[in-house]
Amino acid sequence: MGDIGGLAGFYAERVTLTAPPRLMLVHAHPDDESLWTGGTIARYAAQGYHVTVVTCTLGEEGEIIPGSLRELAADAADQLGGYRVGELRSACAALGITDHRYLGGIGRWRDSGMAGSPANTRPRAFAAGPLEEQVAELAAVLREVRPQVVVSYDANGGYGHPDHIRAHQITMAAAANVPDVARVFHAVTSRRAVEEGVAKLAAVDGLPFRLPEPGELPVTEDEKITTAVDISAHLQAKLGALQAHATQISVWRGGEGVASYALSNGIAQPVVDHEYYVLARGPADGAETDLFGGLGM
Repeated sequence: MGDIGGLAGFYAERVTLTAPPRLMLVHAHPDDESLWTGGTIARYAAQGYHVTVVTCTLGEEGEIIPGSLRELAADAADQLGGYRVGELRSACAALGITDHRYLGGIGRWRDSGMAGSPANTRPRAFAAGPLEEQVAELAAVLREVRPQVVVSYDANGGYGHPDHIRAHQITMAAAANVPDVARVFHAVTSRRAVEEGVAKLAAVDGLPFRLPEPGELPVTEDEKITTAVDISAHLQAKLGALQAHATQISVWRGGEGVASYALSNGIAQPVVDHEYYVLARGPADGAETDLFGGLGM
């Protein structure tokens, strides 16, 4: 795990939190909140923190797993976004939160699709929208909610998706202008945790997904990771939230506590007992295992 102590000297004053502490997570599509940060959401919600999820699009361009729902797709009836609203509502319920917002209002921005796809140029494509407007919309939510901690993605969006990259850009810009925000984190995946999780999957019978090839899953080198949040007590909530996104995610629960999920590509990804972050802005002291650690309660 990376050394975050060096940043502490830049922040001489401790931040005093008002009750309850407030966490905001900015995600690109329905299901990202569960995939990247589901255990973290469930953990802090269960501890009485006010947790807000902001979703930037309806995920209209997602690839649909169940064949029976194929006609919802963007190249057919183009109704997937509306369907995923219901999935996201169920996922938030599984994670124990009720404060969910769509950036700019429901349907304001459309899923841009993967880099280079025709969806990049659709009207309302999030990644092609006016950055200043999107920053202003998010800043307005930040000023209303006044979270001390904000989470989104790194500059590459985790794996290069244009909407994830734009979510990173607007989060960093908006949070910089809201004094209540004490820390900003980027959600990442740990190379060590992924490799150990895949090894466990390889040792069990009945896995319905293909094991990933070396280097096939996006990961972050562990020396860059500053924060590991223990979600072991909240794995069932995370799995329930993943299952709620049935158009996008297949979930498998094996024996002895081993679990996996796969997206439409059918590649197995392990469900691990920590979620990982890189501190992007704010005081480092106390943040090794707790997004709020050291801020003062």
